[in-house]
Amino acid sequence: MIRIKAGVPRRPLRRVLSLGLPLAWGAVGVTYKLTCPLAQQESIGARAVTGALFFAVGSGLILHIHHALLSELRQVRRVAGAAQSALLRPLPPRIDGMDVAAAQLSADRAAAIGGDLYEVIATEHGVRVVMGDVKGHGLTAVATVAAVLGSFREAVHDEAELSGVLRRLDRALARHLRERTHDDGPAAEDFVTVLLLEIPQDGEVRALNCGHPWPYVLSATGVEPLARADPLPPLGPFPLPPELPVEHCGHLQPGEALFLHTDGAEDARDARGRFFPLREVLAETVRDDPLVPQAVLGSVFTALQRHTGGAPADDVALLVLRNDRRTSGARGTARSATTHPQSTNHL
Repeated sequence: MIRIKAGVPRRPLRRVLSLGLPLAWGAVGVTYKLTCPLAQQESIGARAVTGALFFAVGSGLILHIHHALLSELRQVRRVAGAAQSALLRPLPPRIDGMDVAAAQLSADRAAAIGGDLYEVIATEHGVRVVMGDVKGHGLTAVATVAAVLGSFREAVHDEAELSGVLRRLDRALARHLRERTHDDGPAAEDFVTVLLLEIPQDGEVRALNCGHPWPYVLSATGVEPLARADPLPPLGPFPLPPELPVEHCGHLQPGEALFLHTDGAEDARDARGRFFPLREVLAETVRDDPLVPQAVLGSVFTALQRHTGGAPADDVALLVLRNDRRTSGARGTARSATTHPQSTNHL
């Protein structure tokens, strides 16, 4: 049976009730002016009383409006925060044997998230990770983040190959940019850097990189780039090539971690224009503290805030994945500083 509730809906009723106090204040002022004999007198004392009364009425109205606006602002922020949390949702601390920690800092103080994106999902193909950086800030960047993340969350389960996931992201971004061009004007210069990782049970790390900074490998021996190969161009301005060669980056051993970041971290500058020494900070963190993802994030963010004076010019996203599985595959060939940029590098 369908039941229809009688009466005034909650929201209109709330708005009607919110007008009660201003109307009461106004009625008091009008009644006093029209009916009170004191209001008709021209003496200084009578005028002082009348002025004080109307000052009180005006102050009451201002305070009520201020309170109403603050309540509305809090409600809008709660809704925006819930929407942003659903978009860039908090990651669980453990995913398929990997300890995970992630955080991001938006350059736009009015937004909880910015143009950076990340996600970690366990699939039948292994743990799949995306880290990306949308050009720009604000609501436009957030809409692009939503388009890319929504496609990734579906594609990682549907596509057997990492290249298939990347092509799905590229198509989703192209559709989003076409729709935005239709609504808001040209968006031809917009782009997204994307890093895709795949880590199956044996610990091998496979990657596709479109214009994004390579992650760092954190281990007891120090900090090294995951790979040195030149990345593909960012998604957006250019079509993907017919062949998408996946980088085989060796094996992530138990106890080792990957540190993923957006370029807002390494490009952050201090008051003297010096870049943030991310690799040195990571090396110091690994040397002084146990390799705990949350502790690594805390140390890097603290150093970054100190370096920029608490006001980074760009969005910053950090993600740490620590392999806590009991077994892993054979260790790959060690990296060498002299390795050719186009060659495949291993841990």
